[in-house]
Amino acid sequence: MRARDPVPATPRTGSKRAIIAWCLFDWANSAFPTIVTTFLFSAYFTDHVAPNHATGQALWSWANGIAALGIAIASPVLGAIADQGGRRKPWLFALSLISIAGTAALWFVRPDTGDVVFALVAMAVATFGFELGTAFYNAMLPDLVPDDFVGRVSGWGWGLGYAGGLVCLGLSYFVFVTPDPAPFGLDRALAEHVRIVMPLAALWFAVFAVPLFLWVPDRPATGRGVATVVRAGIAGMIGTLRQVRRHANIARFLLAKMIYIDGLNTLFIVGGAYAAGAFGMSIDEVLIFGIILNVTAGLGAVAFAWIDDWLGAKPTILIALAALTLLGVGILLVESKQWFYILAAAIGIFLGPAQAASRSLMARLAPPEQRTEFFGLYNLAGKVTTPMGPFLVGLVTYLSQSQRLGMLTILPFLVIGMLLLTAVKEPRGGGRGEP
Repeated sequence: MRARDPVPATPRTGSKRAIIAWCLFDWANSAFPTIVTTFLFSAYFTDHVAPNHATGQALWSWANGIAALGIAIASPVLGAIADQGGRRKPWLFALSLISIAGTAALWFVRPDTGDVVFALVAMAVATFGFELGTAFYNAMLPDLVPDDFVGRVSGWGWGLGYAGGLVCLGLSYFVFVTPDPAPFGLDRALAEHVRIVMPLAALWFAVFAVPLFLWVPDRPATGRGVATVVRAGIAGMIGTLRQVRRHANIARFLLAKMIYIDGLNTLFIVGGAYAAGAFGMSIDEVLIFGIILNVTAGLGAVAFAWIDDWLGAKPTILIALAALTLLGVGILLVESKQWFYILAAAIGIFLGPAQAASRSLMARLAPPEQRTEFFGLYNLAGKVTTPMGPFLVGLVTYLSQSQRLGMLTILPFLVIGMLLLTAVKEPRGGGRGEP
């Protein structure tokens, strides 16, 4: 078989059980970004491990930027190789294990500046496995449902993901973080009541990921040798990049997504650290903030899922980005915790739809025989500029010693991405009224 020969697409015969199991994986892996990246561990690192808040936010941003660079390089290559090999589940399984192991290792991060490097390395490894795995997970969606249901199922998955993150966060808060004395003999002086939540998130991911591997159908293996698959995958990816003009519309979407998703990713990465530093929030208060944001984001993802299939993914993304930009300005201007909570809740409503609709738009645009490769490029578009966001936030925060000024750098990413998206044409069937 030549490098560009397509791998036969799997017929869209996903059962209800398979669709539920696919959505449940969002419930499983959302414990990682909720607990580690956005709310609990990021705030713990900034408050108790790093020398001070501003330095902590800068180091956290830079470490995430380095991890994103590695993800950007590896994602399309692995996706192209997987398309040539056929199967996706083995890749997703291995990458999930890497993320789970890295997350569990964060238990060993003590409230001591001597653990800064270990904390950042373990977090970066866990992030690497989590983000690379999403390319294989996302590529399964179009094989499970027809085009006119892609938006709904993608939205349901995101909504279930936010719910999973919320439940895991709630368990962390009520079972481990707030009780005094801490349960199971955990030493609060060593922050063990906070650190134990990282193994909990790892266990959560491991347990609830099982249904996907049992019930979601995979593409058949091509039976080709590893070396042949690797060579064909790399050659195929290079061929795709050389023939980018054939996929000009997808390229426009990926360029827009590259910009606006960097703003959203950066918001998730530094949101907990910003809440802890700029508003003086304790770990308990950051957890409450996380719970509020997850509730509204989950509701928004589910509510907009029907709008995605009705109006189209592109209008859904544009509405969400416009709202996020306006609310982002407000949250940088307010001084009180009360207004911060109110505006954060409103931001959550539009976070889920922006992400879910981006996934469904890619599912509609990608050629069936190259879906994992294109979702690898989709992942690349989400990561190739990701170092820019955290690095910029970190740099401005460090130079100005102001977290607000650092966070201000996120807004241009949303605006520029929104403007670029207007040039993308959504295929027929992607929503009523689309060309």
